[in-house]
Amino acid sequence: MQTLVCQPAGAPALFSAEGMVGVVFLLTVALVVAGAMIAVSARRLVRAVSGLAVCFTGLAGVYYFLLSPFLAMMQMLIYVGAVSILIAFGIMMATPEEQQTAGMRHRATLAGPLAFSVAALIFAALTVLGLKTEWQVFPRQGTFDIKAVGMSLLTTHGFVFELISVVLLLAIIGALVLAQRGRN
Repeated sequence: MQTLVCQPAGAPALFSAEGMVGVVFLLTVALVVAGAMIAVSARRLVRAVSGLAVCFTGLAGVYYFLLSPFLAMMQMLIYVGAVSILIAFGIMMATPEEQQTAGMRHRATLAGPLAFSVAALIFAALTVLGLKTEWQVFPRQGTFDIKAVGMSLLTTHGFVFELISVVLLLAIIGALVLAQRGRN
């Protein structure tokens, strides 16, 4: 069993193993933020779903860095592979309604600055919280072989496995509702 050890003495060099891991982690976080920005700022729904899929992919990378490769795999399989694709199919099955949405272009003038200030406040609070917290490193437990993961998934974590299927069912129902509204 391998334990993780934090070395408080100095920052690692950029071209060392620890430095490169930090760079890759920052790239995955940037992927999450970029995908989220595309998802919320895109004017076309297909681009917003693509941004959502990019955000989910980056989130899977973050899960991997949090020492949870199984959760990262489930993130890729369920959210990127199933939910995003179902939303995209629901959008493609719906008919565009350009005549009704053409006049709805006016927006509230304070919505953007208010949203930015709330986001900046939350970011500042989380930054202060992250810098003031003493982080502890916990050693890994278990062998992480495929047979143990399968047995754990179907015995101990069976409820979570069923919740994943409920999320997929809700995504299918949502895609069908979107398609039905678009056809009427």
